[in-house]
Amino acid sequence: MNVSKKENTNSITHFILLGFPSSPERQLLFFGLFSVAYTLTLMGNTAIAWAVQGDRCLHTPMYIFLGNFSLVEICYVTTTVPNLLANFISTTKSISFVSYFAQFYFFFSFGCDEGFYLCIMAFDRYLAICHPLHYPRIMTRQLCTGLVVLGWSSGFIIFLTPVVFISQLPYCGPNIINHFVCDPVPIMMLSCSEDNTTQFIYSTFNAVFMIGTFLFILCSYALVILSVLRMPSEASKSKAFSTCASHLAVVFLFFGSIMVMYVSPGSTHPVEVQKIVTLFYSVVTPLLNPLIYSLRNKEMKAALRKVFSNESLFIKQKAEIMGS
Repeated sequence: MNVSKKENTNSITHFILLGFPSSPERQLLFFGLFSVAYTLTLMGNTAIAWAVQGDRCLHTPMYIFLGNFSLVEICYVTTTVPNLLANFISTTKSISFVSYFAQFYFFFSFGCDEGFYLCIMAFDRYLAICHPLHYPRIMTRQLCTGLVVLGWSSGFIIFLTPVVFISQLPYCGPNIINHFVCDPVPIMMLSCSEDNTTQFIYSTFNAVFMIGTFLFILCSYALVILSVLRMPSEASKSKAFSTCASHLAVVFLFFGSIMVMYVSPGSTHPVEVQKIVTLFYSVVTPLLNPLIYSLRNKEMKAALRKVFSNESLFIKQKAEIMGS
């Protein structure tokens, strides 16, 4: 029995990711559009991380968390979009068994890290606005460093169990997946046997993580909003609301789409709807986040202007030296 299961497990060596089936001309169009989106995402998030690193005025916990969140975003999109771009110009659209689960693990681990960073940023705003006098004593350098490490590592630790369980399911064919990312739901549907334990672990993990983190963030910002409403200064209210609005916009963009996809019953979503929702949280949201955080934040806009002006000056000086 064990030998048979092992043979079934090893009978699939690769999967076919169909992506967005269409004509070769449209595939090239998609390749161009996603290349531009990916480049802009990298540029926007790198600019924020660079600004936080280069401007001493932004060396505060709020911006340190934001800079690390931007770096997580870069890693998040890089786990899937390059493979998607290669898929557009590929004739086989094949991905190995190991590569599928590697992308699955890193994509969802970085996705979990995003959720934890949004919780950390909500907690930081709660302390800063609701307990401003105690904030310097509570948010020490040690705590800030610990939260940064927690934000980067938590997803990789927590998501290891679902990945191991799903990868051990027997797969004996077919191997065609009508998706563009290495998603756990369609691959579990290809398994030769129905493992209720694995499905229960995966569903429970999704529900606890997504609903738990989302409720934590909502409760944090509810307390923040109540505290802001009691502020006597209109300028303080405006600044606090502006910061919270940016964070909440990112929260609803991220959690709204993944809850539609993974918390509600998957059988109710047609394949094309699943692709569109996945496209939104895996490509569109990381593209929009730098705009949301920079356009509504005066300190960030000032830091970005300083970074780009210094970069322009450096390029100009380098060109003059090379020209001479």
